[in-house]
Amino acid sequence: MSIYVIDDHPLMRDAIVMVLRRLRPAENIVELERLDKLASSVQQRGAPTLFCLDLKLPDTNGVSGVIAVKQVYPNVPIAVYSAAPAADMEDACIEAGADTYIEKSASSNELAAALRGLLMAGSEEADEPPIASSKLSKRQTQLIAMLDKGMSNRDIATDLEISEHTVKVHLWRLFRRLGVKSRTQALHYARTNGLLSG
Repeated sequence: MSIYVIDDHPLMRDAIVMVLRRLRPAENIVELERLDKLASSVQQRGAPTLFCLDLKLPDTNGVSGVIAVKQVYPNVPIAVYSAAPAADMEDACIEAGADTYIEKSASSNELAAALRGLLMAGSEEADEPPIASSKLSKRQTQLIAMLDKGMSNRDIATDLEISEHTVKVHLWRLFRRLGVKSRTQALHYARTNGLLSG
């Protein structure tokens, strides 16, 4: 199992790898500068547990890299980072299949919090039974109710007194649990399956 860091800027790649080594010292971390080298690297270095993907690579354009990775590895979390402000690109990236969006201007603590959240969500999720045989957690039920009220990630973070990154991770886990990709699909599923009270 390996974490793949795909970025054509050595300095940024080093920064991401440094944070990952702090979080997961024993994990195998593979560094690539282009997306087209990913398939052969996975064959040589092992199945991916997480992708850290720069939005702007020599062989990708916009969210094309996210879409390409998600098509081949639909169940592996993707952390996208970019120099573009979140307001410009975050929604498009999440819609394309990314699990979190990190601005390159973020501090190393913010970066660590976002990556830690994804790594934890991935490992915890493996222990969870499918939705059919188990109810949602209290937090997940709470999130669905908040989505139903049309609350933004920021509103939810303020309400629950947690960080926006943590909200994104909770949502990511919820979407994975329900087998959906967006807030709209999650709400549709919740309404159809009686997960919303009232």
